[in-house]
Amino acid sequence: MRTARFGTAVLALVLTLTTALTPGPALAASAAEIDRDVTRAIQDMYAKEPKAKDLVARSKGILVFPTILKAGFLFGGQYGEGALRKKGRTVGYYNTVAASYGLQAGIQTYGYALIFMTDAALKYLDKSEGFELGTAPSIVVLDKGAAAGISTSSAQSDMYAMFFDQRGLMGGLGLQGTKVSRIDK
Repeated sequence: MRTARFGTAVLALVLTLTTALTPGPALAASAAEIDRDVTRAIQDMYAKEPKAKDLVARSKGILVFPTILKAGFLFGGQYGEGALRKKGRTVGYYNTVAASYGLQAGIQTYGYALIFMTDAALKYLDKSEGFELGTAPSIVVLDKGAAAGISTSSAQSDMYAMFFDQRGLMGGLGLQGTKVSRIDK
């Protein structure tokens, strides 16, 4: 009896979170809003990690997701929208969606940037109908302060990921798959 109630409660929570996190017209930002938020996120990233500016200047493009909303209790999900920029100009809009399962609880927001260092990595993004992080070209996650150690000779990876502006509390372990897909704006 107790197990049935717990299972029902978990199912109700999962359905509520799934409904709340499902992107719909009310959550979709306009192209102008995304561009404004991306510009602000890049400026903040440069202020906190000055060497990131040099890395981006040498890159083929940067895909920035200024705000990702992540929530979960056993089952979780996340969603955010961003823009791909080449030479400082927006050339496309993307979303990032993920689902996870595992020992987790909480809600948080954060942003991240994917810095494409090679034409091949950028071409992979263009050709794929949404790539999954982890199956794409090699990605190096730069922890806070790690960008300072990147130089012209040490920047050898196809892509770099930088996380920023983390707020909220999300704790636990879990399996997660993140998909990045092009969207029309």
